[in-house]
Amino acid sequence: MALARGVRRPVEALCKMINSPINCRRGYSVMTCKGSLFTGYGENRSSFSSDSTYLGYGVSSRRFSTEVSSADQMSLIKQLRERTSAPIKEVKAALVDSNWDIDSAQTELRKRGMVLASKKATRTAAEGLLALAQNERKAAIIELNCETDFVARNEIFQYLAQSLAKLALVVDGSPLSSGTFHVRPESLEEMTLNLDHPKLSGEKTVQNAITEVAAMMGENVKLRRGFAMSSPSYGVLSTYLHTSPQPGIGRIAGLLSLEVENQNASLDALERVGSELAMHVVAAKPVFLTKDLVSAEALAKEREILKSQAESTGKSQMAIEKMVEGRLRKYYEEVVLMEQKFIVNDALNVKTLLNNLSEEVGTPVRIGSFLRVEVGEGLQRLEASGAPEPLAQAA
Repeated sequence: MALARGVRRPVEALCKMINSPINCRRGYSVMTCKGSLFTGYGENRSSFSSDSTYLGYGVSSRRFSTEVSSADQMSLIKQLRERTSAPIKEVKAALVDSNWDIDSAQTELRKRGMVLASKKATRTAAEGLLALAQNERKAAIIELNCETDFVARNEIFQYLAQSLAKLALVVDGSPLSSGTFHVRPESLEEMTLNLDHPKLSGEKTVQNAITEVAAMMGENVKLRRGFAMSSPSYGVLSTYLHTSPQPGIGRIAGLLSLEVENQNASLDALERVGSELAMHVVAAKPVFLTKDLVSAEALAKEREILKSQAESTGKSQMAIEKMVEGRLRKYYEEVVLMEQKFIVNDALNVKTLLNNLSEEVGTPVRIGSFLRVEVGEGLQRLEASGAPEPLAQAA
């Protein structure tokens, strides 16, 4: 009896040691037992899988980290991290589950990423950036959103945004105003991108590329909207990007076209003033091009607000009317591009600037259209109210 107890103790200790998190390198055990503890070793050997190691008495344990040295593990983690940009925790877990086969682990990460990306798709993505692409015929701009500015600074995210802007150049959008078009995200989703980035390459649909980047970043990534503006027959199409970490991307964009009647007009002067006016659009936030284009609804709303403010002063009705008209002129200067003071030289308004430019080039110059877009504008409010997507400030 004493002898039997003595034999049993080492066997029980061995089982405990194999089951411990320290020896299996995980918080769970991968030990399997077949038959009785006292079954002979040879009787159960044929039932074990080929990737098991036999410990006698019918006990087998799968080999994971014990097959790869610590140095090799670190090297594989680094390589897979460089390939995928996935979080280190996810990289290591995928490698362990794939028995340290880096190709299998990469496939597993992609599968996990698609699932995680779909789960994150409902989260608010109000950060991101604008990407601008331009050719001789038009300029296109898209807004790609994410959840944090940290991801917006990522080179893979920026590369995807620039690729989407180039694709938007070939899409015929729906007219928004004279020379300006709305490029709807759904018109791009099934189009194909040819990507050439070390971590994002090959031929993919827009939707698949966005999903893959979302999986890499661990955030909701969303193509929110796009716009395009046609170049005038005679004149220039000018663009400006504010808070631009590199050419072609930024957080606020201004697009503006200057049209002339004479095709022989000096383009140098037009390009100079056009660039300054595109910057002006970003800084001054105009809503309408001319006073005539201010909507009756917007004017009535502003007049009502101004009248209420004036009545609180307790002055006569005649004085109130004069106050309202004076403040309406100030309102026009704030929201109408042609009435705004020029940011480069506030001694001039934009109307006077264009008159001076017309004299300089020897032909009438007019603004054909303008567009101002800012990352995340109105997004939190829109998602809370369920209101339709704004089309940016365009005229």
